[in-house]
Amino acid sequence: MGIQGMELCAVAVVILLFIAVLKQFGILEPISVEDGGDAEVELSTVRHQPEGLEQLLAQTKFTKKELQSLYRGFKNECPSGLVDEDTFKLIYSQFFPQGDASTYAHFLFDAFDADHNGALCFQDFVVGLSVLLRGTVHQKLKWAFNLYDINKDGYITKEEMLEIMKSIYDMMGRCTHPTLRDSAPAEHVELFFQKMDRNGDGVVTFEEFLETCQKDDDIMSSMQIFENVI
Repeated sequence: MGIQGMELCAVAVVILLFIAVLKQFGILEPISVEDGGDAEVELSTVRHQPEGLEQLLAQTKFTKKELQSLYRGFKNECPSGLVDEDTFKLIYSQFFPQGDASTYAHFLFDAFDADHNGALCFQDFVVGLSVLLRGTVHQKLKWAFNLYDINKDGYITKEEMLEIMKSIYDMMGRCTHPTLRDSAPAEHVELFFQKMDRNGDGVVTFEEFLETCQKDDDIMSSMQIFENVI
């Protein structure tokens, strides 16, 4: 993805990279017709017991077999049932050896850590994955807005967006061409607000974010690409 327009296409980055992290964990493995039996649901065998299968079926748009397969991969890689932020950052950094992905990984981890207890459980993973892969456009954009709204007050400020943009540039590192000026993140924040801050009050609400993104063909197409990943 090119650096131009990143302030809008970061939604696609979130989806792509989260899928990459899950694959690194071994969570997104092919679903075999034999999946079932012993996974029914071994959800009580880990030290951190996740929600029951029926509740996860209600919370997500995955089928029973998909949840069983996802859980098998999660349990194999995370036998404790939990992933802390340091582990998440370590895995994430493997995809960006040319840059520093730690800050962006922190923001992404925080977005998935729904109860903000400092650890991701299986429920956090599948609920987030369900939104990104199977959710409505509104749900996906709400999730992305929450990522950018660092202090969760319902508004994206220029200061918050600058932190996000700096973290993206840090993560991309030397793979950006041409080499970026130090002022590039701030310039992209200004472009972001020119597009998103429709009433010019200095903050972006979810309604403004939603309206602008829905009019952007690149973002709308990115919402459809990953729906059949599993």
